[in-house]
Amino acid sequence: MKETLNKLINHEVLSKEDAKQILVNIAKGDYNTSQIAAFLTVYMMRSISIEELEGFRDALLELCLAIDLSEYNPIDLCGTGGDGKDTFNISTLASFVTAGAGIKVTKHGNYGVSSKCGSSNVMEFLGIKFSNEADFLKKSIEEAGICVLHAPLFHPAMKNVAPIRRELAVKTFFNMLGPMVNPAFPKNQMVGVFNLELARMYGYLYQNTDKNFTVLHALDGYDEISLTGATKTISRGTEAMLVPADFGVDSVLQNEIVGGDDVADSAQIFLSILNGKGTNAQNNVVCANAGVAIATVENSSPKEGFEKAKASLLSGKGLQALKKLQELSKN
Repeated sequence: MKETLNKLINHEVLSKEDAKQILVNIAKGDYNTSQIAAFLTVYMMRSISIEELEGFRDALLELCLAIDLSEYNPIDLCGTGGDGKDTFNISTLASFVTAGAGIKVTKHGNYGVSSKCGSSNVMEFLGIKFSNEADFLKKSIEEAGICVLHAPLFHPAMKNVAPIRRELAVKTFFNMLGPMVNPAFPKNQMVGVFNLELARMYGYLYQNTDKNFTVLHALDGYDEISLTGATKTISRGTEAMLVPADFGVDSVLQNEIVGGDDVADSAQIFLSILNGKGTNAQNNVVCANAGVAIATVENSSPKEGFEKAKASLLSGKGLQALKKLQELSKN
């Protein structure tokens, strides 16, 4: 590791193979916590290259406990986090709304590291069972339309990194990796990222896979469609700019989509929106994100996807998906 750190400190770039090997070595416990923390810190101070990102991704996918849910042709809606915006759990809510619209979802998530409340924090608070058992996950996706893949259960290789990430409490390159390493290997993916450079890297890496994808970044910094302004989208062979009018709605203010102060508060916002008691701004932001996910799978327009998402939310189908998952979690 000393040699690698000296390389990185001298602004040298790791090859894809070296990057992959280092993550494998971290998983094996070859390095101490100070070395791992130093390694993570380097990437907070300089950009990651495509080769490095690809190597890290390949290592995590190779080491993960894979789960085959391909028969359901699911989508994952996932943000990198790390945008510093502290919104409510938009992509997780959009996942349930998407499931309510009849699109199967394999939601990959984790506890919040750089945010107050990650996807797994709110799911756990609401009584969702975390499991890597194939039978439970298949039953969830069949009956609720969605299953929750809690990252630590599928990425045991990262147990040496988790406590260091928690202590650092800032975004690291693992934020960049999260959406890329869904253990169900879904063929459909909607990914929100925290900057434009990363959006382009994701777009480049996904072009070389068989994924059906939409990568997005709101130009004012959000890792999701915020409706506070324009959002850049990258999908196979096309790039576009989405504005609120494309969904037939007005733009929203940043303070209209902020999250809770703690997990209980965040869960309350979550339930309020699924119960049809969300504000117009909250509902529209959730449905815009769910709408693009639906459009990604169905190859339709964002507006058509938005209308289906709105119908799912307002009819209570998104709430039904959550209730079914809560019920299955008790058994």
